[in-house]
Amino acid sequence: MPVGITRDEALTLLHRYVKNPNMIKHCLASEAVLSALADRLGEDRESWAMAGLLHDLDVERTGGDLSVHGLEAARMLAERGVDPEIVEAVKRHNEQAAGEPRTTTFQHALAAGETITGLVIATALVYPDKKLASVKPRSIVKRMKEKAFARSVDRDIIRECELIGIPLKEFAEIALNAMQGISDQLEL
Repeated sequence: MPVGITRDEALTLLHRYVKNPNMIKHCLASEAVLSALADRLGEDRESWAMAGLLHDLDVERTGGDLSVHGLEAARMLAERGVDPEIVEAVKRHNEQAAGEPRTTTFQHALAAGETITGLVIATALVYPDKKLASVKPRSIVKRMKEKAFARSVDRDIIRECELIGIPLKEFAEIALNAMQGISDQLEL
């Protein structure tokens, strides 16, 4: 399915609006995780990857204000002719601003997939070598239960993986493997 934007165009757009290197890495990690989820679920890899890459396009423009974050990105992408399914998934990854709940597999996957990246990175950073290669899926699942660990990571959103038919342990493994595949880009 044509997504309405190439990866090169998307990267250019991302770098135009997002300057924080850690946020760029988060978007790259989300792209990798969403690609792997699309493969696992037999969905359109290019569309899902694009949603992962661009979901936080407006984060700096909106100052991270959760009452509007996602809406601006959706508007920007719609104006560029990006596939409406991608636009809607980007909009609904932040239900607070969207004012509508997530209803599709794609929407749940984007929200859960982009959220688990924070938990995976936080888990890697507690290891002495601070490398994704040292992390095991069971460590991520264990950290899910520790509310004080990576406190800003919303565990309920990560658990939306179960709404798309992927148990938490498998979801953690998919996300970790995807992120390990681009560990050089993530510098972890």
